[in-house]
Amino acid sequence: MAFNLVLDIFAHALATGARPASGISVVHEETLVPTPLDETFAFFSDAINLEKLTPSWLNFQIRSEGPLKMREGLEIDYAIVLHGFPIPWKTRIDVWEPGVRFVDRQLNGPYVWWHHEHRFEAAADGGTRVIDHVEFVPRLRLLTNRFVRRDVERIFGYRKEALKRIFMERAGHEK
Repeated sequence: MAFNLVLDIFAHALATGARPASGISVVHEETLVPTPLDETFAFFSDAINLEKLTPSWLNFQIRSEGPLKMREGLEIDYAIVLHGFPIPWKTRIDVWEPGVRFVDRQLNGPYVWWHHEHRFEAAADGGTRVIDHVEFVPRLRLLTNRFVRRDVERIFGYRKEALKRIFMERAGHEK
C-alpha cells in the first residue's frame, strides 16, 4: 500500500506536457505475423496482452483495475522498474480505429514525450503487418538520450520477436 502511494506521488511529478518542438527520437518497427488482421487486432484490443510483449527485465505491471475495454479516452496505469528504479507510467488511448490503428500517449512517466502509434495492415498472404511507430523524448535528454534510445530499441526488438513467437504459435494451433 505504501509503495503504491509513493508511485502515485512520483507519477504526479512525472506529468507530461504537449509535444515538444524539437529533440524527438523515433523508433519504427514492422513485423509480419501469420494471422489474419481481425485476429491480430483482437489480441491488441486486450490491454493485458501488453505484458506478453514487454521484456521481463522491465518488471512491467498493469495497475489499473480490469477488465480494460480498449477505446478512445481509456487511461491505463502501469508500473515498470527501469535500471533498478520503480517508475509509474500512465497512458491514454488518443485514437481508436478498430482493425486499423490506435495511438497511446504518455500522460506521466519516464519520458518528457511518448507517442506510440500501432498500425495494422492486411498482408497479401493472409497475415498482418504490425507497425509500431514511436516518438519519444527522454527526461534529461542531453545526458540520457543515447542510453534511453538503446533501451527503447531493445524493448521493441524484444516486442518484434515476441510478436513472431506468439502469432506463429497461434497460427500453428489452428492448423
